[in-house]
Amino acid sequence: MPTCLITGASSGIGEALARQFAAGNQDLVLVARSADKLRDLAGSLAAEYGVKVQVERVDLAARGAAGKLAAKLDGKGVAVDILVNCAGILEHGLFVDLEPAEHQQIIDLNIGSLTAMLDAFLPAMVARGSGRVLNVASITAFQPMPRLAVYAASKAYVLSLSESLAEELRGTGVTVSALCPGVTATNMVSKAQQKSGGLNFPRFLIGEVEMVAREGYSACMKGEAICVPGLSNLAAAMAGRVTPKWLVRRITGLVGRHTTSS
Repeated sequence: MPTCLITGASSGIGEALARQFAAGNQDLVLVARSADKLRDLAGSLAAEYGVKVQVERVDLAARGAAGKLAAKLDGKGVAVDILVNCAGILEHGLFVDLEPAEHQQIIDLNIGSLTAMLDAFLPAMVARGSGRVLNVASITAFQPMPRLAVYAASKAYVLSLSESLAEELRGTGVTVSALCPGVTATNMVSKAQQKSGGLNFPRFLIGEVEMVAREGYSACMKGEAICVPGLSNLAAAMAGRVTPKWLVRRITGLVGRHTTSS
């Protein structure tokens, strides 16, 4: 069976994607910093779906981590057929109120580690003439987001890179997809809400993680370049690409102030 490597698999969208790929009869390599959570998930998926699941505890933000992981798997004879880059971090607040280290953590994980994982695993896929990549971006990739400035910029990078690679790799047998969910009920969002002390979203705007994972899995297996789960999110993404930039900034600024004060 093909092998799927999923980063950020210990919770949230990453965990839900792991269940989708296991249900699709893919063996799994689960990667995150929390080994205990990964082992529990691995046991559950192996028992339920009869797939092979191995756990790799890795801090992907560390320099050289992706290359070391690739070398370790290669030494075990594990070829990664599907790469899912889901590891990420979110910090909410005015740019000047956040610590420089918090900005750097977002850049290192959301941008640096994702790029390093592509560097480590994509060439082998191209050489074999087959493979799939699913990069988890965000609806914020389509427009600037005051109070989520660095996070949104990092996801814009993920979306742009994914679209570029999707075209570069056309005809190679390797596809690249970007999953762009809206606000989703995950621990990452909950922690950001607790830490900021005022980040609130209307309940109807918060998507279910299982739906996001289901649509992301389908898009990846079909080789679709962009997947935006949910009709309201899709409408917002399309509007963000055709609306004048100055108006998008004003609207997102108003939304940011409302979600912080409501």
